Amino acid sequence: MMTLPELTYLVASILFILGLKRLSSPKTARSGNLFAALGMGMAVLGTFLLPGIQNFGLILLAIAIGTIPGWIAARKVAMTNMPQMVSLFNGMGGACALFISISEFLSAQSISTHSWGVSHSIPTLLGTSFGAISFTGSLIAYGKLQGLISEKTLKLPFQKTISIGLFLAFLGCAVFLVQTEPNNNIFFVLVTLSLILGIIQVLPIGGADMPVVISVLNSCTGMAAAVTGFAMENMSMIIAGTLVGAAGSFLTILMCRAMNRSLSNVLFGSFGLPSLIKGKFKKGDEQIMREIAAPEAAMLVGYARKVIIVPGYGLAVAQAQHLVHELEEILEKRGVEVKYAIHPVAGRMPGHMNVLLAEANVPYPKLVDMEEINAEFNQTDVALIIGANDVVNPAARTDSSSPIFGMPILDADHAKNIIVLKRGKGVGFAGIENNLFFDLKTRMLYGDAKSSLTELVSEIKVL
Repeated sequence: MMTLPELTYLVASILFILGLKRLSSPKTARSGNLFAALGMGMAVLGTFLLPGIQNFGLILLAIAIGTIPGWIAARKVAMTNMPQMVSLFNGMGGACALFISISEFLSAQSISTHSWGVSHSIPTLLGTSFGAISFTGSLIAYGKLQGLISEKTLKLPFQKTISIGLFLAFLGCAVFLVQTEPNNNIFFVLVTLSLILGIIQVLPIGGADMPVVISVLNSCTGMAAAVTGFAMENMSMIIAGTLVGAAGSFLTILMCRAMNRSLSNVLFGSFGLPSLIKGKFKKGDEQIMREIAAPEAAMLVGYARKVIIVPGYGLAVAQAQHLVHELEEILEKRGVEVKYAIHPVAGRMPGHMNVLLAEANVPYPKLVDMEEINAEFNQTDVALIIGANDVVNPAARTDSSSPIFGMPILDADHAKNIIVLKRGKGVGFAGIENNLFFDLKTRMLYGDAKSSLTELVSEIKVL
């Protein structure tokens, strides 16, 4: 017969599944998040109901220590820093799996070596390795996104040799621990190797690939929770971890397809190296970017029949999402059709632009995915690019020497007119020049996106 804690875990698992299902649609995402949070609450309650649980005061204190700063940080974080926050929270999930696995190892050693069988040792070691890699890898990703570590792709000396050596050493420790009695020294060598592997695998990867890396690490954290659940015989952890791991894996595959790159190329490639800037728009060429003033841009946009807005990270940096929504509303009152073109890897994390614009109450039907919107650029009077760069670079289609060659992009260059809101003439996050900015149809409206949009809105109001 099912016990009360098991029943609570079952209810929690159902809520996790329902929450994930509802997160698949923007209309139900808010309630999905609440379902998942309620499920986590039920899982915690089930843990309190387990027989033999002691030190309730310390458990409640630990919950308070984690909840209070987490709540404050989540409430105060700027939308531009959301990717860093996601990466940091994901790292904390990995750390939890790591410490739980360490506790399971020490418990198996102190209670009885007979409990250290294959069915317990393998999940414990996998939870340890996945958790450690996710923890340190997520911290490195956080550092790159936060600017604490260089965002550029790094070429570490003997990186492949060191990685292979670390992995073989890790594998040797794992095989030894599975076949023998628990050994503290060997186990903590394995923990250290896993922590180093997380660092050395993420550190060389360029900032442009961080959205995919975050997705991979999220999947890693989910798998860590799932295998740790097997070690603890905790159904709720198994189901929740598997859901997170599977979702992260599918998201990683979709993002790699959106970039036309394999996962191995992301993890071991050299995307974004400045030395890879090639093509006819290299430094020193006489191509020029043609500038436009706000009044002229207002006339071009205000009298258009159709405008497609292409948001990018620059929009998030300027925190101008509310202004772009205001611009959209003003244009629609003038009879202009307005849509938003969303590239799968725009921003610094999966779905960054969707979340950013949803915060400004932009109707979700106006957010159109790349596959659907690309066919409409030919009939578009103005493509208004705000802070986007690499996702609209035609070199991905035309320049085989470009590091982004083959990556699906938004066909903004097919619009009749192109206006780019940009802070300066610098290159994008991938570190390569954008051919679109030199197109004869393109005009550059320089300045912070917030100030440029404010001026643009003001000018359209007086047309």
